[in-house]
Amino acid sequence: MIVFADTSALFALMNRNDWVHLEAKHTFHYLSQRQAMLISSSYVLVETIALLQHRVGLAAAQDFHAKVLPLLEIIWVDDRWHQRAMQRLLSSQQRKLSLVDCLSFEIIELKKLDYAFAFDEHFQQEGILVVSPPAM
Repeated sequence: MIVFADTSALFALMNRNDWVHLEAKHTFHYLSQRQAMLISSSYVLVETIALLQHRVGLAAAQDFHAKVLPLLEIIWVDDRWHQRAMQRLLSSQQRKLSLVDCLSFEIIELKKLDYAFAFDEHFQQEGILVVSPPAM
């Protein structure tokens, strides 16, 4: 199983005060037990680290970098990826949809991924299945 990891899930996983922290931990454990490969983008990394640093503290960003980042396969954004995401953003005509989300959707489509580890409603709106393990 290959799963795209979004900022919403990674931030919740690292922030004990996040409203879906326990669900993120449970889902992460569920994916780990199934030896799922987690894929993300360098844009998601930048967004996650910035949120952790600003809202939780530098120690949380360091913890993410040391403990979670090594478990992710990262797609490093180049000009081609950026242009695809930007084109998608502009054609979407949605003010609340982010460039980071548009890039994520492009990666999911091109890599033919079925699932995302995410709590952002935009993923489901795009028809992407969000990993939801059985009840705790």
